[in-house]
Amino acid sequence: MNRITEILNIQYPIIQAPMAWITSAELVAAVSNAGGMGTLGANAGQTTVTTDPVETGERMRAQIRKTRTLTDKPFAVNYMLPRAGNDEATQLSNAFSEVILKVVCEEKVEYIAAVGDINAEAIKRLKELGLTVIYRALNPTIENSKQAEALGVDIIVATGFDEGGGMPSKSIGTFSIVPIIADSVSIPIMAAGGIVDNRGFKAALALGAEGAYVGTAFMVAEECVTSDACKQDIIDTESTDLLLYKALPGYWRATPHKLAFECYEKYKQGETVLEIAKTMKGTQGPKIAQLDGDLDNGINSVNSAISLIKEIRTCQAIIDDMVKGLNI
Repeated sequence: MNRITEILNIQYPIIQAPMAWITSAELVAAVSNAGGMGTLGANAGQTTVTTDPVETGERMRAQIRKTRTLTDKPFAVNYMLPRAGNDEATQLSNAFSEVILKVVCEEKVEYIAAVGDINAEAIKRLKELGLTVIYRALNPTIENSKQAEALGVDIIVATGFDEGGGMPSKSIGTFSIVPIIADSVSIPIMAAGGIVDNRGFKAALALGAEGAYVGTAFMVAEECVTSDACKQDIIDTESTDLLLYKALPGYWRATPHKLAFECYEKYKQGETVLEIAKTMKGTQGPKIAQLDGDLDNGINSVNSAISLIKEIRTCQAIIDDMVKGLNI
């Protein structure tokens, strides 16, 4: 055992990242049953959009309860830390966060993946509620890592530019950010960004991480609700084919299809990040490609190591490969 497996009460220090539209009770349970920790993302198990925080909370409650019918192992729920601001979008986002936290407490979930900028009041509240907090800054720095440690978070995720989804705004690779953050705090850290196999996991451990926070590799898991078109797209696409552009909240890396090319061209032409975010349809862009399977009209955002992903496997097989030959 290492510190992360002890803190989380799991067999292997691997957390499935809470990808917004493509997690589900089935995926989370499969990861947890395989010895890692599954995490329910914001729209876990859903296929339709809602703007109602109360409905969102009840959807999450149903997924939590369903997960418990599929595993008796620990799992986590994603929680977006509240943001400062009084504009309508921020208020709505914070309302979603509040209702998710309420459901987490009512359903007695012990582990929470808290994502976002440091919010001292919110993090203190999570700890006062007795939650085990896995903190992931969108833009990891020595400063926010030390702040998080001082506020009592249990584990810090050091995210490198190699990740998929909404990437950091500074292009610091996983191999650089992991030892930088590991040297700045005394609590355990996990590496995120481009870890898809045994070699990547070993490298993360060698750099000072005590575990891995993995998203793209689980997108092609048998148990993942990712569309067949999206899974095959990941298998067929090489890392050198990927398109990089900047929108909100940071950079995005996507497989080369119609909407991704539009975003990429606008980025090259100097369009604003707000305009590009509108072009990619905000959070709906990834849903359209990854969940609905419409690659041309959506965004299939992935990490930089997809050349290493060659087949669809079970979560058990993915995790067994990652930990092979390691004494953890």
